Amino acid sequence: MTLQDFLSEWQNDCPQLLVHTSGSTGKPKPLWVEKQRMLNSARITCDFLGLKAGDTALLCMPLDYIAGKMVVVRCIERNLRLLSVTPSGHPLSDASLAEADLPDEEITFAAMVPLQVYNSLQVPKECERLRHIRHLIIGGGAIDDKLSAALLDFPNAVWITYGMTETLSHIALRRLNGPNASEWYKPFEGVTVWLNEEGCLVIDAPAVCSHPLVTNDRAEISPFTTEDNTKTPCFRILGRKDNVIDSGGIKIQIEEVEQRLKPYLTADFAITCCPDERFGEAVVLLSTQDNTNEIKALCQRHLPKFWQPRFVFHVPSLPKTGTGKPARAEIKALAHQMNKLNT
Repeated sequence: MTLQDFLSEWQNDCPQLLVHTSGSTGKPKPLWVEKQRMLNSARITCDFLGLKAGDTALLCMPLDYIAGKMVVVRCIERNLRLLSVTPSGHPLSDASLAEADLPDEEITFAAMVPLQVYNSLQVPKECERLRHIRHLIIGGGAIDDKLSAALLDFPNAVWITYGMTETLSHIALRRLNGPNASEWYKPFEGVTVWLNEEGCLVIDAPAVCSHPLVTNDRAEISPFTTEDNTKTPCFRILGRKDNVIDSGGIKIQIEEVEQRLKPYLTADFAITCCPDERFGEAVVLLSTQDNTNEIKALCQRHLPKFWQPRFVFHVPSLPKTGTGKPARAEIKALAHQMNKLNT
């Protein structure tokens, strides 16, 4: 979708827009959302970050997904100046910024996925531009410890987002750098969170969603003391409920295993499972690295015994969503296929 395509849809008489979920846990789903609620979401974010008319916002993500659309809506709601570049892995390159009207101008606000941030850090000129963004928000995928560490000394604010298509982008942010850095997400004003009986996060954000939303994210909630000594519930994410492997009665959270292995595996990899006659489910590791024996040895050294994958398979590539997240359902299906081929 081009910027003109989106603006045409936004300016028509229909009070709703058709968007699609990212597809990280299955096939992307269509979803009709109200334009007024998108404006509400934009206002809340702009108020939280202190964005004002005349500030600049960089659009460097596809307009096919809610994250890109909401950058434009924030510009509409707050009269920000939009700097639009073709989505790419290097949004701050000379070639990308040449598309903007004022490529050397300081960028007030930008939203990126982790891969774009990582790539920008590898090129000195792009890294310097990244450091000068006044408010950088990162979403759409997990941020590993190395990437987090590389952003800690940034002079301006770097934020990690929490949200989904159904909440019209994020409903909470956590600061990655500076004195207010935290692993806890702080919900926006008007957003209430709690846990259901399964320990999953429930979100009530009436300004952006007409009903409380039960997520599949296992979470922990803790009161946070604000500057005026009032308490507000903040939360941190433990992993997705549907990313739990039940192997012999032991519950294994996929994200925890991946996080433990990230410092040691340089190639792209994913943890998933396949059916197992004895244990119900067996842990599987898929990797683009072809030396599976080396991976098994690493797992034995760095993982508890019950987390260690029973099967390690080499694959040419791992399924991703359009926003770069692991396509978990496709990864699991691929593991099933690889297991059948090797038994």
